[in-house]
Amino acid sequence: MTDERLIEKIKKDPEVFGEIIDRYQKKLERYIFYLIGDKNETLDLVQEVFIKVYVNLNGFDVGKKFSSLIFRIAHNLAVNYLKKKKTFLKLNEEIKISDEKDMEDHFAKKELEKALQKCLDSLPINYKEVLVLYYFESLSYEEISDSLKIPPGTVAIRLSLAKKYLKNLCQNQNL
Repeated sequence: MTDERLIEKIKKDPEVFGEIIDRYQKKLERYIFYLIGDKNETLDLVQEVFIKVYVNLNGFDVGKKFSSLIFRIAHNLAVNYLKKKKTFLKLNEEIKISDEKDMEDHFAKKELEKALQKCLDSLPINYKEVLVLYYFESLSYEEISDSLKIPPGTVAIRLSLAKKYLKNLCQNQNL
């Protein structure tokens, strides 16, 4: 069932809203976490997203993509949080080690992540968000455009510039 059909169903039976939470919770947690880097705040912001979606559900236009709406709300909350806290993007540091022979790979990966984190911390938020939405959330240019309220051409330009900027930053750190 598409998100839009599910929204129609939820309008008639609000008890079904849990399905939206099931579909989007992990995606929103990942997106917001990559933007703000604080696990506890991420969980709070995700709850806020779902509250805002639920409260404004009747105003949702089923002719538009629901994913764009929910990521737009998440974007706005994350940006407002960053403006208040002035924090930087953090990579998730949880790495599972299967056995001792993987220790060397684990530490090499950790070092690479730290170096990449330093590069990502240097990126402006408008570059971070398109990178996260495109590469981590697998949103299309059109969905990113709808989520960030910018033209698809601007998405393409920002993504291209973000990759170049990130590459230069990483090259300067010898990655």
